[in-house]
Amino acid sequence: MCIIVNVMSSNDIDPSVHKHTGCTRLFKAGACSLAGLGSAMHEAAFRLEVAVGSILIISSLFLPLTLVERLILISSVLLVWIVEILNSAIEAVVDDISLERRSLAKQAKDMGSAAVFIALVNCGICWATVIYTNW
Repeated sequence: MCIIVNVMSSNDIDPSVHKHTGCTRLFKAGACSLAGLGSAMHEAAFRLEVAVGSILIISSLFLPLTLVERLILISSVLLVWIVEILNSAIEAVVDDISLERRSLAKQAKDMGSAAVFIALVNCGICWATVIYTNW
């Protein structure tokens, strides 16, 4: 059995189609980013992480820390948010493909969840270490 696949190379793509330049590109990208944040805010886990993370970030601004320590604390919270958004994106794509129970779909979702868990552990370690070394 022979399968013929039509592979499109980057040379076949017309750069003028769906490509914006300059300020238009920045505005379109910004609009897409805001839409993505809006979608993420529909996720209960993300809303909880934003609430707790916002409290942590604001708290870090009032602690007597060095700039590097403050950046570590804030960055660890932002990393959790980034990984949670990526996990939600993975889940959305998997669910869009099919809602049937499939082992690879479960594996993808579980791996996304594991990434969030690791980011949360990282955040906890960063905060515990900075707090412990300063007090």
